[in-house]
Amino acid sequence: MAVRHGNTLYVSVLGPVDGQGNIARGDFAAQFEQVIRNLHAILAEAGTDITRVLKTSVLLVRATDVPEMNRLYAATFDAAHLPARTTSVVAALPVPDFLLEIEAIAAVDETP
Repeated sequence: MAVRHGNTLYVSVLGPVDGQGNIARGDFAAQFEQVIRNLHAILAEAGTDITRVLKTSVLLVRATDVPEMNRLYAATFDAAHLPARTTSVVAALPVPDFLLEIEAIAAVDETP
């Protein structure tokens, strides 16, 4: 879910769930990639894209996933325009099988 205010889009926390409600199975990378697919879809629906993400908040349940998250994150976002990021390791997420969740803030064009 996302809320637009002016030229800013606030994307709610995204988990690693596909369009049929299935949790991405496998390793951390599989879950990260599903979250990013979800983010791409929401951004596209709002008329923007990943290059216009201004800030993200990443929630991880395992501190050991930080290096992998950093690698995947760097491969996802253009190094010249990396969004500001907060990364937190939490005791648990609302869905026990989730290894991460990401929320984002992105720029969108004003509607005419």
